[in-house]
Formats: sequence, structure tokens, C-alpha cells
Amino acid sequence: MSTPAGSRRRADAVRNRQLALDAATALMAEPGASLTVEAIARKADLGAATVVRAFGGKDALLDAAVSRLLEPVVRRARDLLAETTPTRALRVFLRELIAFQAAHHAVNDQLGGLELPATTALRADLVRAVEEMIDGARREGTVRTDIDPAVTTTLIGQTALAVARTRPPSQDLADAYLTVLLDGLRPRSERTGD
Repeated sequence: MSTPAGSRRRADAVRNRQLALDAATALMAEPGASLTVEAIARKADLGAATVVRAFGGKDALLDAAVSRLLEPVVRRARDLLAETTPTRALRVFLRELIAFQAAHHAVNDQLGGLELPATTALRADLVRAVEEMIDGARREGTVRTDIDPAVTTTLIGQTALAVARTRPPSQDLADAYLTVLLDGLRPRSERTGD
């Protein structure tokens, strides 16, 4: 049977975990913010030991925070694939992905070398969704087939991230990138009128 003190400790632990997670997520949207346990604890108004205890370590905390951010992005990619043509899904999703990366690009700079299993799995899901968009667009005849799909996926991902890192963020630059990228991915006969 649980005691009132035990129930209160569990409730405090749940609250502290949520506060730490919210703080880590908020810091990821702040340009130049440090994602240290101490910074997260300060933002959450908790002690660093409490933050570590809530998650078992920085890696687990950041994995939970980043996966929390990525889950709706992956879901959106899947929804677009189900709702529209692959070509349209690709165009819409890339625009949204650039906006997401612009808001959270600093995260990538601080995650190297960390053990992030949930984040790694979601990133793989995201890559698969984009690959499905590209493969579908290739079948529709709107994306060229003479470039390896893996190269196309890497080109899209790395260039989108570079555009997202532009300071100050520029929707005009993002729109120009999408126009040039998608025009360049169209089959030659479609581009030249052959």
C-alpha cells in the first residue's frame, strides 16, 4: 500500500521530470542556448541533481526532448504522404521542415556524441518518409531518375539545413531554395521542354 509521503514523492518526481523536459525543449528554440544539465536545471528552476535524477542523465533528457519535437514532424510527413501526391507532399513538407529546422537548428550542433536512441529512430523514420516522397515523385515523373535517391535525400536534407541556419531567417531565401531545388530535380525533358 502506498503512503501519502510516497505518493507525494512520485508526484514530485513526475512534476520535476515534466519541468526538466519543458525547459530542455524551450532551450532548444533559443539561439545560442547551452543544453547543459545546469542550464536546463536553471530554466526549470530545479537543482541539477534533480534533473539528472528525473532522467538518469543528460543523454536521456535530451533524447526525450528532441524526440518530443521530432514526433509531430514525422507524423506530419506521414500524413502528407497519405493525403496528397508525393510531389505535393515533398514541396509542402520541405517548406515546413525548413521552418522547423530554423527554429531548432542549434540542437544538431549540441547532440554529437550523445546516446539518443529515440531521436535516432525518429530521424530514420523522417528520412524514410522523405525517401518515400522522392520515390513517389520519381514514379509520377516529376523528379529525375538519373540521380541516386540517397544522393537526392542527402542533397535535400543538407541544403535545407543550411538554408534554415541563415540568420536572420528568410522566407524569401527558403522559397528560392525550394524553387531552385525542385526545378533542378525535375526531369530534363520537363525543364527544357524536350
